[in-house]
Amino acid sequence: MAGLEDLYREIILDHYRSPRNRGELPTPPAVRVEGFNPLCGDEIVLYLEVENGLVSDVKISGQGCSISQSSASMMSAAIKGKGVAEVRSLIRTFKSMMSIHEAQLEPETDRDELVTVVDPDSFGELAALQGVVKFPVRIKCATLSWNTLVQALDELESPSEHTSS
Repeated sequence: MAGLEDLYREIILDHYRSPRNRGELPTPPAVRVEGFNPLCGDEIVLYLEVENGLVSDVKISGQGCSISQSSASMMSAAIKGKGVAEVRSLIRTFKSMMSIHEAQLEPETDRDELVTVVDPDSFGELAALQGVVKFPVRIKCATLSWNTLVQALDELESPSEHTSS
Protein backbone atom coordinates (compact mmCIF):
# COMPACT_ATOMS: atom_id res chain seq x y z
CA MET A 1 0.00 0.00 0.00
CA ALA A 2 2.97 2.31 0.58
CA GLY A 3 3.68 2.31 -3.16
CA LEU A 4 0.15 3.48 -3.91
CA GLU A 5 0.38 6.22 -1.26
CA ASP A 6 3.66 7.40 -2.80
CA LEU A 7 2.02 7.49 -6.24
CA TYR A 8 -0.92 9.47 -4.85
CA ARG A 9 1.45 11.90 -3.14
CA GLU A 10 3.28 12.41 -6.45
CA ILE A 11 0.01 13.06 -8.32
CA ILE A 12 -1.00 15.68 -5.75
CA LEU A 13 2.41 17.37 -5.89
CA ASP A 14 2.38 17.33 -9.69
CA HIS A 15 -0.98 19.13 -9.79
CA TYR A 16 0.26 21.61 -7.18
CA ARG A 17 3.48 22.38 -9.04
CA SER A 18 1.90 22.37 -12.51
CA PRO A 19 -1.78 23.19 -12.09
CA ARG A 20 -4.06 22.42 -15.00
CA ASN A 21 -6.42 25.04 -16.43
CA ARG A 22 -4.83 27.90 -14.52
CA GLY A 23 -5.95 31.37 -15.53
CA GLU A 24 -9.11 33.34 -16.20
CA LEU A 25 -11.96 33.35 -18.69
CA PRO A 26 -13.70 36.52 -19.83
CA THR A 27 -16.86 37.28 -17.88
CA PRO A 28 -19.46 37.15 -19.33
CA PRO A 29 -20.10 34.66 -20.95
CA ALA A 30 -18.27 32.64 -18.30
CA VAL A 31 -19.47 32.65 -14.72
CA ARG A 32 -16.95 33.66 -12.05
CA VAL A 33 -17.33 32.37 -8.50
CA GLU A 34 -14.99 32.74 -5.54
CA GLY A 35 -14.52 30.20 -2.78
CA PHE A 36 -12.75 30.93 0.48
CA ASN A 37 -11.86 28.84 3.51
CA PRO A 38 -11.48 31.27 6.42
CA LEU A 39 -10.02 28.55 8.65
CA CYS A 40 -6.82 28.28 6.64
CA GLY A 41 -6.93 31.08 4.06
CA ASP A 42 -7.33 28.91 0.95
CA GLU A 43 -8.86 30.81 -1.98
CA ILE A 44 -10.25 29.51 -5.26
CA VAL A 45 -11.60 31.56 -8.13
CA LEU A 46 -13.47 29.41 -10.61
CA TYR A 47 -14.38 30.47 -14.13
CA LEU A 48 -16.87 28.17 -15.83
CA GLU A 49 -18.37 28.20 -19.29
CA VAL A 50 -21.13 25.79 -20.27
CA GLU A 51 -22.36 25.47 -23.85
CA ASN A 52 -25.13 23.11 -24.95
CA GLY A 53 -25.10 21.38 -21.58
CA LEU A 54 -21.34 20.67 -21.65
CA VAL A 55 -18.53 22.27 -19.69
CA SER A 56 -16.78 23.89 -22.63
CA ASP A 57 -14.09 25.61 -20.58
CA VAL A 58 -12.94 25.98 -17.01
CA LYS A 59 -10.16 28.00 -15.45
CA ILE A 60 -9.01 28.29 -11.88
CA SER A 61 -6.93 30.74 -9.94
CA GLY A 62 -6.32 31.45 -6.30
CA GLN A 63 -3.88 30.45 -3.62
CA GLY A 64 -3.64 28.04 -0.77
CA CYS A 65 -2.21 24.78 0.44
CA SER A 66 -1.14 21.95 -1.82
CA ILE A 67 -4.34 20.00 -1.13
CA SER A 68 -6.73 22.83 -2.08
CA GLN A 69 -4.80 23.82 -5.19
CA SER A 70 -4.21 20.23 -6.34
CA SER A 71 -7.86 19.36 -5.83
CA ALA A 72 -8.89 22.38 -7.91
CA SER A 73 -6.48 21.39 -10.67
CA MET A 74 -7.69 17.77 -10.71
CA MET A 75 -11.32 18.88 -10.61
CA SER A 76 -10.84 21.23 -13.56
CA ALA A 77 -9.23 18.49 -15.64
CA ALA A 78 -11.95 15.99 -14.69
CA ILE A 79 -14.94 18.18 -15.63
CA LYS A 80 -13.78 19.74 -18.89
CA GLY A 81 -15.89 18.47 -21.78
CA LYS A 82 -18.37 16.67 -19.51
CA GLY A 83 -22.11 17.21 -19.35
CA VAL A 84 -23.55 19.15 -16.42
CA ALA A 85 -25.42 16.07 -15.10
CA GLU A 86 -22.20 14.04 -15.22
CA VAL A 87 -20.33 16.84 -13.45
CA ARG A 88 -22.95 16.94 -10.69
CA SER A 89 -22.64 13.16 -10.31
CA LEU A 90 -18.85 13.49 -10.07
CA ILE A 91 -19.29 16.17 -7.39
CA ARG A 92 -21.54 13.85 -5.37
CA THR A 93 -19.05 10.99 -5.67
CA PHE A 94 -16.12 13.18 -4.66
CA LYS A 95 -17.92 14.70 -1.70
CA SER A 96 -19.05 11.23 -0.62
CA MET A 97 -15.42 10.12 -0.71
CA MET A 98 -14.56 13.06 1.56
CA SER A 99 -17.48 12.66 3.97
CA ILE A 100 -15.97 10.39 6.61
CA HIS A 101 -16.26 12.35 9.83
CA GLU A 102 -15.09 11.64 13.35
CA ALA A 103 -18.69 11.31 14.52
CA GLN A 104 -19.25 8.41 12.12
CA LEU A 105 -16.25 6.44 13.33
CA GLU A 106 -16.19 3.97 16.17
CA PRO A 107 -13.20 4.66 18.43
CA GLU A 108 -11.58 1.35 17.49
CA THR A 109 -12.13 1.80 13.72
CA ASP A 110 -8.95 1.93 11.69
CA ARG A 111 -9.18 5.01 9.46
CA ASP A 112 -7.00 3.25 6.84
CA GLU A 113 -9.76 0.69 6.30
CA LEU A 114 -12.21 3.46 5.36
CA VAL A 115 -10.06 5.04 2.65
CA THR A 116 -10.96 2.50 -0.03
CA VAL A 117 -14.14 4.35 -0.93
CA VAL A 118 -13.54 4.72 -4.67
CA ASP A 119 -12.03 2.53 -7.37
CA PRO A 120 -8.85 4.23 -8.65
CA ASP A 121 -9.42 2.80 -12.12
CA SER A 122 -12.81 4.46 -12.49
CA PHE A 123 -12.06 7.69 -10.58
CA GLY A 124 -8.72 8.46 -12.21
CA GLU A 125 -6.33 10.91 -10.58
CA LEU A 126 -9.06 12.13 -8.24
CA ALA A 127 -8.60 8.89 -6.27
CA ALA A 128 -5.27 10.34 -5.09
CA LEU A 129 -7.22 12.67 -2.81
CA GLN A 130 -8.99 9.90 -0.91
CA GLY A 131 -6.11 9.77 1.58
CA VAL A 132 -7.15 13.24 2.79
CA VAL A 133 -9.90 11.64 4.90
CA LYS A 134 -7.16 10.46 7.26
CA PHE A 135 -6.70 14.14 8.15
CA PRO A 136 -10.17 15.57 8.86
CA VAL A 137 -8.87 19.13 9.17
CA ARG A 138 -7.77 18.94 5.49
CA ILE A 139 -11.11 17.78 4.09
CA LYS A 140 -12.29 21.40 3.75
CA CYS A 141 -9.14 22.10 1.73
CA ALA A 142 -9.92 19.28 -0.69
CA THR A 143 -13.60 20.17 -1.08
CA LEU A 144 -13.26 23.95 -1.44
CA SER A 145 -13.07 23.93 -5.24
CA TRP A 146 -15.88 21.37 -5.48
CA ASN A 147 -18.20 23.51 -3.34
CA THR A 148 -17.27 26.49 -5.49
CA LEU A 149 -18.13 24.45 -8.59
CA VAL A 150 -21.58 23.69 -7.15
CA GLN A 151 -22.13 27.45 -6.68
CA ALA A 152 -21.07 28.11 -10.28
CA LEU A 153 -23.40 25.44 -11.68
CA ASP A 154 -26.27 26.71 -9.54
CA GLU A 155 -25.64 30.24 -10.77
CA LEU A 156 -25.68 29.10 -14.39
CA GLU A 157 -28.99 27.32 -13.88
CA SER A 158 -30.65 30.19 -11.97
CA PRO A 159 -28.68 33.38 -12.66
CA SER A 160 -31.32 35.66 -11.15
CA GLU A 161 -31.34 33.82 -7.81
CA HIS A 162 -27.58 33.82 -7.27
CA THR A 163 -24.93 36.47 -7.27
CA SER A 164 -21.38 35.90 -8.40
CA SER A 165 -18.66 36.92 -6.00
